[in-house]
Amino acid sequence: MSAHYTSTHQRTRTKEPDARRTRSKVPRRLKLLRAVFVVVFVALAVRLTMLQVVDHTHYAKLSVGQVHEDLTTTALRAGIYDRNGHILAVSQPTSLVIADDFQITNPLTQAQAMAPIVKVPVNKLVALLSKKGNGSGHVTINNQLDLADGHKLASLAFPGIVVQSSSVRTYPNGPIATSLLGGTNAAGAGSAGLESKYQTLLAGQTGTTREFVSTSGVNLPSSLSTVLRKAKPGVGLELTIDSSLQFVTERALGHQLAATGAVSGEAVVMDVKTGEILADASLVNTKTKAGVLGPFPSWGQSVGVPGIEQTINNLPFTQAYEPGSVFKIVTFSAALQAGLITPATVFTVPNSVVVGSRFFHDAEQHGLEHLTATQILALSSNIGTYEIGARVGETGLLAQVERLGFGQRTPVDFPGETGGLLVNAARWHDSDQVALPIGQVDAVPPIQVLDAYNAIANGGVFVDPKLVRGYVYASGATQALPASPAREAISPSVDATMVKMLEQVVLAGTGTNAIIPGYSVAGKTGTASMPYPGKPQLLTGDFNASFVGFAPANAPVLSMIVVVERPQTTIYGGAVAAPVFQEVMSYALHHYGIPSNGTVVKPLKGAGASIASDVT
Repeated sequence: MSAHYTSTHQRTRTKEPDARRTRSKVPRRLKLLRAVFVVVFVALAVRLTMLQVVDHTHYAKLSVGQVHEDLTTTALRAGIYDRNGHILAVSQPTSLVIADDFQITNPLTQAQAMAPIVKVPVNKLVALLSKKGNGSGHVTINNQLDLADGHKLASLAFPGIVVQSSSVRTYPNGPIATSLLGGTNAAGAGSAGLESKYQTLLAGQTGTTREFVSTSGVNLPSSLSTVLRKAKPGVGLELTIDSSLQFVTERALGHQLAATGAVSGEAVVMDVKTGEILADASLVNTKTKAGVLGPFPSWGQSVGVPGIEQTINNLPFTQAYEPGSVFKIVTFSAALQAGLITPATVFTVPNSVVVGSRFFHDAEQHGLEHLTATQILALSSNIGTYEIGARVGETGLLAQVERLGFGQRTPVDFPGETGGLLVNAARWHDSDQVALPIGQVDAVPPIQVLDAYNAIANGGVFVDPKLVRGYVYASGATQALPASPAREAISPSVDATMVKMLEQVVLAGTGTNAIIPGYSVAGKTGTASMPYPGKPQLLTGDFNASFVGFAPANAPVLSMIVVVERPQTTIYGGAVAAPVFQEVMSYALHHYGIPSNGTVVKPLKGAGASIASDVT
């Protein structure tokens, strides 16, 4: 009994620890599960806090970004004005109408309601509203709608129709000064001329507008736009150009191109004291074959003379040519400045010379002549000019070329402007001793020739040319630009002598067609041969005819150059270019109220010259 009792008692005691272990496991598992839940909830709370507090801005942006688009709004392009405030170019605000065709359920009904407002015929509008443009639904209805109609259309809230701000560039004076102003491309940016050069200034600064859009990129119905940054209007230009004088210059030059069958022509009028360019004409005759030199690109619109159009490139700045006899002022002014000649110095002038294996001659056959320096200039004798240049020498000639501004781009920095092509000491040939003094070896743009003569008109003071007088702000305020830099190029005494000699060119030399009754005129003609492109020879029968001068000669106010390229009927500068100078300068003198000088300068005895004697 006792043994059995003991055994049973022992078995019972051995089972008790297992039960306690089982009972103790349950709380531990619960505690572990609770801990896991706590950790998960804490992690969720932390993540939620991160999303709602820390990263709220980031995810808010992502959310909004799925339904909005930030659009660039173009600023209104600023205007371009002449010196008197007349509009030459202006951007007119318009409305741009676009449609999301996927939102339009009844194109015919909507077209009938919209057509009178958007100025599009119903049948055409139905086709546009049904287009579903390339799968995007984005279709332009009218990009130049009047602002009032644009506002009216927007207020009617047609489904799928959006009205945005736009503009169109217009030139109220038609083709006047187009070669100077240039133009804009389809995107509204300047593509040529001053429109291109001052693109950043004229265009202003773009703005940003936020719009809620559909997947096709068009505004969602009933959504509002938010202006994040306002567009800043551009700054306008006040040019030195006088639109009245520009018109007269273009018309006179255009008629001469048509009358002579010339290929192209340039004419520039300048204010002597300030260097301000009052007129700048650059024309091409589309009825004349351009020949081996190729055509001049034009804007495709007549200036009022049949076949005469504005060139895309402004030739007075962008085209270099061998100027011929108008370049002779380099030789004469250098010789006078160095004290090597006086107006009365006599030279023995043969008909021709051979220098450096090249044969040079005067334009018209003559025997041995005895001519003063003034007569050599008035008669435009090539050989006489060479003899004067020989006294100056290579170094003196090259220095005078630079002193008068040749070979240097102007501060105007017109798009495509050329500095010209000049011979220098390193490339000097013996024959250049004749070629340079008579304007054959150097190629320069017309503006540089005018600048040199303007310096003579200005008492020997070279003043840089200028095309922009100031800026015009959207507020109406204006800002004048500084005066052009000036420097002495020729001493006053030598300059006065040079003016008197140039007067004789007009009174009794090759420039008699430039005489203006009541006013003294000084200037020089040129009839320059043209080199054959890529060959060491000249074009047969092709010449550049030019005249450059100023008036009144006793107190110069205006200077002007005229270049007529390849005239067909007559080739001489005195016959082709001088009459254009005479017509335009006559108008300009009266236009600006410049009084007659009331003096009559008599021509030198025996200085009479043929217009044909200035060929180089």
